[in-house]
Amino acid sequence: MKYTIACIIALFLFGKVSAQSKDEAALKAKINGIISKMTLEEKIAMLHGNALFSSAGVPRLSIPELTCDDGPLGVREEIKRFDWASANWTTDSATFLPNGSAIAATWNPLMANKYGVVIGEEANARKKIIMLAPAFNICRMPLCGRTYEYYSEDPYLNSQLAIQSVKGIQSQHVAACIKHFAANNQELNRDSVNTLVDERALREIYFPAFKAAVQQGNAYTVMSAYNKLNGYWCSENDFLLNKVLKNEWGFKGVVMSDWAGTHHTVAAANSGLDIEMGSSGPYDQWYFAKPLLAAVKAGQVSVKTIDDKVSRILWLMYHTSMSANHPKGSIATPEHAKAAYEIASESIVLLKNDNHLLPLKTSAIKSIAVIGDNATRTFALGGYGAGVKAKYEVTALEGIKSRFGKTANISFAQGYRANYMASKTDEQNRGYDKPDQNLIDEAVALAKTSDVAILCVGSNREYESEGHDRKTLELPFGEQALVNAVSAVNPNTIIVIMAGAPYDLGEIKKSNHTIVWSWFNGSEAGNALADVLKGVINPSGKLPFTFPVSLHDSPAFNLDTYPGEGLTADYKEGVLVGYRWYDTKKIEPQFPFGYGLSYTDFSISKLSTDKSSYKKDETIHAIFTIKNTGNKSGAEVVQLYVNDPVCSVLRPEKELKAFEKIFLKPGESKTVEMQVKVADLAFYDESKKGWNAETGDYILELGNSSRNIIHTTKIVVK
Repeated sequence: MKYTIACIIALFLFGKVSAQSKDEAALKAKINGIISKMTLEEKIAMLHGNALFSSAGVPRLSIPELTCDDGPLGVREEIKRFDWASANWTTDSATFLPNGSAIAATWNPLMANKYGVVIGEEANARKKIIMLAPAFNICRMPLCGRTYEYYSEDPYLNSQLAIQSVKGIQSQHVAACIKHFAANNQELNRDSVNTLVDERALREIYFPAFKAAVQQGNAYTVMSAYNKLNGYWCSENDFLLNKVLKNEWGFKGVVMSDWAGTHHTVAAANSGLDIEMGSSGPYDQWYFAKPLLAAVKAGQVSVKTIDDKVSRILWLMYHTSMSANHPKGSIATPEHAKAAYEIASESIVLLKNDNHLLPLKTSAIKSIAVIGDNATRTFALGGYGAGVKAKYEVTALEGIKSRFGKTANISFAQGYRANYMASKTDEQNRGYDKPDQNLIDEAVALAKTSDVAILCVGSNREYESEGHDRKTLELPFGEQALVNAVSAVNPNTIIVIMAGAPYDLGEIKKSNHTIVWSWFNGSEAGNALADVLKGVINPSGKLPFTFPVSLHDSPAFNLDTYPGEGLTADYKEGVLVGYRWYDTKKIEPQFPFGYGLSYTDFSISKLSTDKSSYKKDETIHAIFTIKNTGNKSGAEVVQLYVNDPVCSVLRPEKELKAFEKIFLKPGESKTVEMQVKVADLAFYDESKKGWNAETGDYILELGNSSRNIIHTTKIVVK
């Protein structure tokens, strides 16, 4: 019987693969037929922008334009064809989705998939073929202006989220454009800096999420980064685009440049770039326009190379705009709002709850003071980079009023002025960090007469912005003075921080008993936050990056490699990025990677493996039991790290290799199995130009943050 079933499965899989191969062969033949009918001029026209967010088609052959759109936070509003001004449509309001680090904080690939499906459906409603999302560059240092847009400091967590985000977007026949490839980890000098990264660090830290998104997510598009990598612009980096991406990983799709991120014609064309994009014309003068035509005629770029680029574009189109049964799409629907709420709800991190003030006991609370500019601020727009014309966005104050307003009097005080604009110079922004004593006095007066004070501080989309990095870890706008003043007069003060990147919370951590971390959390942010405060939602978010005690603790600053010397940033820390650095160097963080509390308690027990020793082609099955020992339903993120105690090269103290978010009712227990391939224990051996899983002992470490390891067990690799 087992043999019969195995044969049936084998025949099914073979048939499926065979059918796919036939389909691919037929598509390739169709594409070759189209290319044979095209003139060289028509081919070249497809390889560069003809407007801000499109490149040309071939109308006589019924090939449409290739249209794209910004996407990490949702489909942006329609802009004019040739400049960044709004097109003033009335039908382009979209769903504002939680930012990248919020998605990462869910530690739940299902939430990344939900995000992707919403993006894809809304892109279809707007006739966009490529969404410039997801963005998941590694959070190498905490001040990067786009940390809010990216995911985490860990390549494995990034990979699992990227795969599902891409799958979600592309399930709607819309191309995901994964970005920015590669080692684009700072905004300061991003368009001129040369990042020096050894191959081991590239392979272990900066490449894995891109590789996973290509090979497991089947991403249709990749965007090259602005910076140079090891001396070559990313848009003309043969190692990056040809050797690794296209040849080694088998990428079938299109490589497009970041906007105005192309620097030469011949080098870029021969090194793997397929489409040049940018912000302004004249478009026929771009590197991939008339100069490329001239280069082909001069024999500097082959027609075969041009045909490969056009073939990739057509392949992408036949999977998207020219695909069969193309979905119609929908935009800003109740279903999309629900998805945004679910992601936001799972992303919120409870950092401290020493007095068990949360969840708030509504029967005992008659008055709530909501304080802080962030309580009424929206985050869909602001600063440089992609934003969303949100159909609506629930603020923290609105959410708190809707959840608590029937039983308590809700009052508001601004508390501080967020006097900072990304478009202004340092001189024009001078004084942004000074507290406003009049606003503090008003907030203190309100807090004194309220049962509870909810203090909404943190950052905003002007302060954390594409195009520049922060200069400090300190909370902006004089917020610490406000926190101190309000906390001094109201013992029931809850600190809610809304931001997308690490900040120095040292004084707050020391002096305040209740801290909640929210994000730029989408259209439903206020409702999700209020439901966490009320206990309708039990917080289950975990930090996707380490919060350092001081900036000097961060490897890029400790080794003085940021922002770089002479426009060169030498990544001297190698593979010791994020918690790998802090844990290996025994540097105590303010809050560790993977940290987050709950309103209930969990016990983790009985860690074991299916075997004690493994061959290099086998898979480790780690088994444990988790129980909700509290009295509320909740979710714990169990994290499996691996330590290689004896190795021929320096390895991090631990590396994340598996995780799972587990939802349990009070008293419920569950036996969970995590699988790790022995091959995934390998390091990249530069001397052998390949992966090396050395024989010997490895320690599996199970916990709920990088610093809270609950159980360990040893295995042997033979």
